[in-house]
Amino acid sequence: MSTTGHPAAGRTLRLPAREPFDFGASLAFLRCFPPTAGQQGTAGGELTMALRAGGVTVGARITGAADRAGVDCLLTAGEPLGAGTVREAADRVGFHLGLDDDLTDFYQRAARDAPFTAVLDRLHGYHQVKFPSPFELLCWAILCQRVPVPAARTMRTALVEAVGNRVDVAGRTHWAFPDPGQLAAYGQPELEQLVGNSRKASYLYRSVRRWLDLDEEFLRTGPYDAVRDQLLGLPGIGPWSASFLLIRGLGRTERVAPDREMTRAAEQVYRRPVDAAQFGRLTAFYGPAQGYWAHYLRVAA
Repeated sequence: MSTTGHPAAGRTLRLPAREPFDFGASLAFLRCFPPTAGQQGTAGGELTMALRAGGVTVGARITGAADRAGVDCLLTAGEPLGAGTVREAADRVGFHLGLDDDLTDFYQRAARDAPFTAVLDRLHGYHQVKFPSPFELLCWAILCQRVPVPAARTMRTALVEAVGNRVDVAGRTHWAFPDPGQLAAYGQPELEQLVGNSRKASYLYRSVRRWLDLDEEFLRTGPYDAVRDQLLGLPGIGPWSASFLLIRGLGRTERVAPDREMTRAAEQVYRRPVDAAQFGRLTAFYGPAQGYWAHYLRVAA
């Protein structure tokens, strides 16, 4: 990461990506991703968003680097940006966009999977775009259970606007999802009033407080089973939500469990029925890259 600019005026960063990398594919994914619809700007070949870093609400304006080897990112805030805040914001942006993901093993395996090559060609250079933070995904996983996506977005918006983390980026107001400490300041009755659902408010109230005791670095890099156990210990998080958090919030692609949508996507690509045994053989073939394979299946579908 290289930086330029004065702390009070914002920082311009060059964030490198492991090649191959196609920022246009990242934008295309975000334009069609229902959970974050309206949350980020994707017009004009750039991504604009707000995030929390170092206790500061930071705006980010991100464009693909001319050499396609990363992104250029302008960070701005309503107060001077210290070095620690810049480092945390850069990490959050890079992790969100999967810039450091090494696709080598996945692509080598995919090149030997003839039915999958059309997907590989279509998405070549796409790095998995995760949720802006695993904590945001934790809350989303609770909010979206057994309700339509628009209803879950309404509940999410109520939480975001109640906390009020907003910043102007490229002439548009963006709202950052609250950090754990901010949501922990709300009691369960206040959360219930915001989301309009007592069960979800109870899960949020208890999970937010448990999250404060977790180490995100350990969740990203620790032993898979130990991390999964920690996630399953969070109120409102069952096996499906834990898998969702592991892959889409933490970038843990070592394992994947089939669901109806994923099975349907596999059947479209492989042009045959895919039962549990066949799905198991496919995931075994992709080994530690099976989560990436499954995500590419979903995106292609």
